[in-house]
Amino acid sequence: MNSIHQRIADELKVAANQVNAAVALLDEGATVPFIARYRKEVTGGLDDTQMRFMEERLQYLRDMEDRRSAIIKSIDEQGKLTQELKNDILAADTKTRLEDLYLPYKPKRRTKAQIAREAGLQGLADALLADPSLDPDNTAAAYLNPDHAITTSKDALDGAKQILMEAFAEDASLLGKLRQFLWDNALVTSAVIAGQESQGEKFRDYFEHNEPLKSVPSHRALALFRGRKAGVLSLALRLPDEEDSLSAVHPCEIIIAEQHNIRDAGRPADRWLREVVRWTWRVKLLTHLETDLLGQVRDSAEDDAIKVFGANLKDLLLTAAAGQKATIGLDPGLRTGVKVAVIDATGKVVDHCAIYPTPPQNKIAESAKILVNLCKKHDVALISIGNGTASRETDRFVGEVLKLIPDMNIKKVMVNEAGASIYSASEYAAREFPDLDVTIRGAVSIARRLQDPLAELVKIDPKSIGVGQYQHDVNQTQLARTLDAVVEDCVNAVGVDLNTASIPLLSRVSGLNNTLATNIVDFRDQHGAYASRKDLLKVPRFGDKTFELAAGFLRVAGDNPLDNSAVHPESYPVVERIANSSGRQLNSIIGDVSFLRALTPQQFISETVGLPTIKDILSELEKPGRDPRPEFVTADFKEGVETIKDLEPGMILEGVISNVTNFGAFVDIGVHQDGLVHISALSNKFVKDPREVVKAGDIVKVKVIEVEVARKRIALSMRMDDEVGQKTSDRPSKPAARQNMTRQNPPTGSTMGSMGALLQQAMKKK
Repeated sequence: MNSIHQRIADELKVAANQVNAAVALLDEGATVPFIARYRKEVTGGLDDTQMRFMEERLQYLRDMEDRRSAIIKSIDEQGKLTQELKNDILAADTKTRLEDLYLPYKPKRRTKAQIAREAGLQGLADALLADPSLDPDNTAAAYLNPDHAITTSKDALDGAKQILMEAFAEDASLLGKLRQFLWDNALVTSAVIAGQESQGEKFRDYFEHNEPLKSVPSHRALALFRGRKAGVLSLALRLPDEEDSLSAVHPCEIIIAEQHNIRDAGRPADRWLREVVRWTWRVKLLTHLETDLLGQVRDSAEDDAIKVFGANLKDLLLTAAAGQKATIGLDPGLRTGVKVAVIDATGKVVDHCAIYPTPPQNKIAESAKILVNLCKKHDVALISIGNGTASRETDRFVGEVLKLIPDMNIKKVMVNEAGASIYSASEYAAREFPDLDVTIRGAVSIARRLQDPLAELVKIDPKSIGVGQYQHDVNQTQLARTLDAVVEDCVNAVGVDLNTASIPLLSRVSGLNNTLATNIVDFRDQHGAYASRKDLLKVPRFGDKTFELAAGFLRVAGDNPLDNSAVHPESYPVVERIANSSGRQLNSIIGDVSFLRALTPQQFISETVGLPTIKDILSELEKPGRDPRPEFVTADFKEGVETIKDLEPGMILEGVISNVTNFGAFVDIGVHQDGLVHISALSNKFVKDPREVVKAGDIVKVKVIEVEVARKRIALSMRMDDEVGQKTSDRPSKPAARQNMTRQNPPTGSTMGSMGALLQQAMKKK
């Protein structure tokens, strides 16, 4: 286990004692947010990113140690464990290497090689390999065994061939060489399966494709695997100059021959041994290594895709909050109308209905009256519009309505509604709003995610939020674990109001789970608002250890101002000492930046509190309970540009980054189909990772470069000097790369053009 800690330390480039301390805390049940925030002295300042890496690697390496022990035990029980083999197993640094070493000893079904050994043919195989000058037929004649159906020299030689093929194919050293050779030199090739050309049109870019195996980008790798799974593409590994002729000698055959000192010197057994090598490669190893290496590419691509999803999810969760303002949420629709929900500043539903300002009903004037009345009745400050079907029509309608009540200064905002329908039909939504229709619940979610995106999005399975890259193609267990960690980190970075937080939000707080979160809310409902953090200890099943892990991330606007800050209760005495050192009251030093920055942190260090904690405390006291999220700003979509058909090359538009992938960024420009800014068009500088330039939720200006209406492709650029019609390289087909992010392109009604006039007439009649 010490070697595990040292390996992690080397990978993180930190001291081993830092890893030892952090692992000890994790094993004691401490959470990553708690350790990263409140145990900096213990870990030497490891941050949450380092801690998450450590947590993941620790699990992987511990699993590998368990597998190592099981392999050694299995081989030992077979009586075949030599000291040399044991040393090799102990030195193996990957699971693949471990399995290669175990392969000859792994229990398996009776093979042709085992049958040949039972027939006494091991000696024949060993003799011909050791001395190729022997004549195969004459030597084999001495190994005939009618009881085992070995009646001719050919039977004996076939059995000996099977023995050597299995031995070569289970040679761990040889497997390592072949795997590395193919990784360094092979191409992954794809071809369309005959008859699937029409059905697989979305994979057209890969009907005849090849590129180096070791450098295939994750998004293309996952597209290839999706095409194969769909029965459209076949995948294979080939060397650049590989010949299709069956008589051609494959370079890997040469490696096998060299490994076992087999060469063609004209000796009697050389031709037979060459045939053994050939069969070993083509029958035993080609498919095995191809599967192995493509699996390696897939695993790497999945890891990459999961990281992309995690990064996008973090950016989305930490999107700026509009704050506690009365808000109307609109869930746009055509035939079924626009669902309306009004929530007050605390997120409580105070009104709801449906309006029909869009085709086919076109009840524009009636809908306007309803919306105006709701705005005035509830003193609305914000209108949140979901970005799904009919969103631009609804957005334009709202814009006209707001012109009728300019004195209210209401702001309309288009928000990403991904996952709203999932939440609406969830068990939690049913408990939260048992008397509301599912469609109204969606409008409530759209309104609340403008007030506080984090608090609302935690109610939705992260996988349903739709900011991933091939999210349905990756390991779902690993994806869920990664996304849960992202949500946990975001929630704890922002902090949670103990008196308003929902059960889903509380359950993500360090040290809490759904049961404890439910107990907290039930206690709040029964006894009223919490007056202090200490009140948590009255909650059923809320013990001292849980309090230690959770308290610092929970906020209470009570008598003690520190309860509404990120200062942990265990550090309250430190703050008292800081105040007493200058003869001031606690309340008076909070927010006094000049006073706090003039202090010498070192003078407050004690045996239990180190310099990192003192610095964190002083920083928090300057702006207690600060929100790390950015300032709230919105994008303005261009009027008259509502569908992809409205786009023209050369247009300069404002949009919102909806998703960031390894090959670029997708931008919502308000036409129901996101456009792609390829990585090469993000900046005038070379960009290795799109996240160096943009993140989900950013508002950007883009130039329309190319529009393909039929394929629903929009090529954009953030470089305003790019030429119209200029191709962006390496752009994957929309269905393959964006399966989960396509929105319908609804029809538009000509009646919308006269909306302003209709509204004016309606208001005059009123």
